[in-house]
Amino acid sequence: MASPLYRARSPAAAPMPMLEGAISADVAIIGGGITGLSAALHLAESGARVALLEAHEAGWGASGRNGGQVNPGLKHDPDVVERDFGAELGARMNRFAGEAPARVFALVRRYGIECDARQGGTLRAALDDAGRVQLERTMAQLRARGIPAELLDRTAVAAVTGTDRYAAALLDHRGGDLNPLAYCRGLARAALARGARLHGATRALALERGGAAGAPWRVRCARGTVEAAHIVLATNGYTDDLWPGLRRTVVPVFGSIAATVPLEGPVAHKILPGGSVLYETGPITVYYRLDAERRLVIGGRGPQREVSSPDALSHLTAYARRLWPELASVTWSHVWSGRLAMTRDAYPHLHRPAPGILACLGYNGRGVALATAMGAEIARLLMRPGDPPDMPVTGLRPIRLHALWPIAVRAVVAHGRLKDWLSSR
Repeated sequence: MASPLYRARSPAAAPMPMLEGAISADVAIIGGGITGLSAALHLAESGARVALLEAHEAGWGASGRNGGQVNPGLKHDPDVVERDFGAELGARMNRFAGEAPARVFALVRRYGIECDARQGGTLRAALDDAGRVQLERTMAQLRARGIPAELLDRTAVAAVTGTDRYAAALLDHRGGDLNPLAYCRGLARAALARGARLHGATRALALERGGAAGAPWRVRCARGTVEAAHIVLATNGYTDDLWPGLRRTVVPVFGSIAATVPLEGPVAHKILPGGSVLYETGPITVYYRLDAERRLVIGGRGPQREVSSPDALSHLTAYARRLWPELASVTWSHVWSGRLAMTRDAYPHLHRPAPGILACLGYNGRGVALATAMGAEIARLLMRPGDPPDMPVTGLRPIRLHALWPIAVRAVVAHGRLKDWLSSR
């Protein structure tokens, strides 16, 4: 279920009637999150006949429940990307991911999407000197590629965050924030305006293909079917067994978020006064921002299930009070969670498991910008198949011992909480 906070500040949902009967399209997209909606919009802009199928409504999953940060780049540093994929493809990947926030803000402007979008920059904050040294290396790599970024020392980062928790921070001016549910609904309306067909409450039950060479794919749903030459699977953390093995290529992880009532007085101007968003470095990160109503929206590790009570995220709200003791008497009005998809190599995955099938998933917590860009990339690959891809296109790579990964996730989260507790003693 979408965040009640985001829902209250979003325009009405776009009309997405249930699919009934048999239809045909050039491309059928399964999944109405940011990836699917961006792909539908960009394909429709290029003149393709598009049918999108969503089991719930646009932005129902993590696309409409995330922390709202629009962050540039991939999880790994640019030098690592180019080492892993080679200088040519790696450079394209770095440029593609670095420009992803600009795509988001350009779509918002082009289609007049009302989603509280702001490009105030992203702060990547280090908790200790080891993290500061890593930020210095990252900064040098960004500067070598002409990217405008600043490295803030302990005093400077305290001034822009309102807390003395951090040893340093890297400010990347390309980033920003928005209301992700409102953004999804805006993408849906834009895709409809361009001629795409969007169907909600329409779960894809099976994928079938005739035996003849070049036969179209058929997506079977409860009350209808779609025939299409191309299928895009864009289900991310909610991927099921519709395509064999795809679910086992990612690890679903719940991200949990808490939000305060609108802040007033000095604390409202102390926290992130420059309008940036922030995420902490490290394997388990905390991230936060102030929204357009000056609510603190903070996310991070939490129970690996849906949450609806502030008590379920007491560790997160306690951490916020550690950062800013002035929050001691502030009410936490909203909590929620959503299922993200993590990959073993921390890169987003674009798969072609069979002719006519593309699957894109695994944003590792950076989905608003990357999923938008990947939707455009999917459209480009389908409409101009001779163009070189800006992200690697691979077969499926299922994770070994996938069934054991939920246990590993819980262990990592518990270890992270223990480290937090020890560092606060």
